Amino acid sequence: MTASNNIAQGIVKAVAVLAGFLLVLYFLYLIQSVITYILIALIVTMMGLPVVKFLERKLKFRHTLAVAVTLFLFLCVILGFLALLVPLILAQGENLSLLNTNAIEQSIVQLVDEATAFLESFGMDSAKVLKEANLTSQLNFNFIPNFLNYILGFLSSFGLGLASVLFISFFFLKDSDLFTRSIRFCLPKKHEGKILNSLEKINHLLSRYFIGLVIQLTVVFILYLIVLLIFGVENALIIAFLCAVLNIIPYIGPLIGSVLAAVLTMMSNLGNDFQSVVLPTTIYVMIGFWVVQLIDNNLTGPLIFSNSVNSHPLEIFLVILTAGFLFGILGMIIAVPLYTILKVIAKEFFPDNKIVRVLTRNI
Repeated sequence: MTASNNIAQGIVKAVAVLAGFLLVLYFLYLIQSVITYILIALIVTMMGLPVVKFLERKLKFRHTLAVAVTLFLFLCVILGFLALLVPLILAQGENLSLLNTNAIEQSIVQLVDEATAFLESFGMDSAKVLKEANLTSQLNFNFIPNFLNYILGFLSSFGLGLASVLFISFFFLKDSDLFTRSIRFCLPKKHEGKILNSLEKINHLLSRYFIGLVIQLTVVFILYLIVLLIFGVENALIIAFLCAVLNIIPYIGPLIGSVLAAVLTMMSNLGNDFQSVVLPTTIYVMIGFWVVQLIDNNLTGPLIFSNSVNSHPLEIFLVILTAGFLFGILGMIIAVPLYTILKVIAKEFFPDNKIVRVLTRNI
């Protein structure tokens, strides 16, 4: 009887734990927007801390004033970006028919027909293959307008989110010492020093990483825009913007961006002669984009990944590749920050491990 009671109690406890776990997951799902705001606020805080320290040390600002000025500068940059770019992006997106899937499919069909006619003029069998494959009916072009609509929808309805992020960031920056003291109070005395040192190093490295990432995307956007303007591509701003945003995805993003730039460049030149205008312009743009990628991969990229998080480029490549295989595109995006956090923690808690010493020698 006792054994039956124990089994029954164990089952009840297991069911209760499972139910509690599911309730927690459901609760987190319900407040996913709040969690997103907190995560974005943490990134803003990491990017803002160097500015706050600069204002305090160099310009002798009081702490609260330095925090307020830092967030005001962030707000000015965001509002300036929106005021300058969003109206242009909306207008060019409509001109390019990126908000209309049917228009995109019609443009692609016309583009394929022109390419087919061009290949047939040289007697190439690939034109017949294109027709037999019926490529245009098999491709789903929804990702283009959906991608742009997601970005524009986020930018046009983020008022509450922006206010929430700034509010949370203000207290993260203002009361960072209070949070540190609170964490110290909760930590076991045995590991208190190691955990606090880890948090300080993580904050320093990720601050440099996110600032560098913003600079990298800005530089890539400007270079893309210059390439498109040089070759007179219409709707250059929206194409450069989309390709720069895709650059957030390591390695795969620039490749997708180059293909997208080629397709959108062709679509922007529909109506012109394919052989003398559309094809040469697209080739020039592709070459220009590849040059930009060479600059990014050999200059801005290594500066961010190697210097910001103190990791070897090959090490970063393998980490991103592994994360991509395991968790897809999201894994590739968060691979570097997460790997940096794990390295710092490993260095603090396992400093004598040979592998850890090799991987964290520059931290």
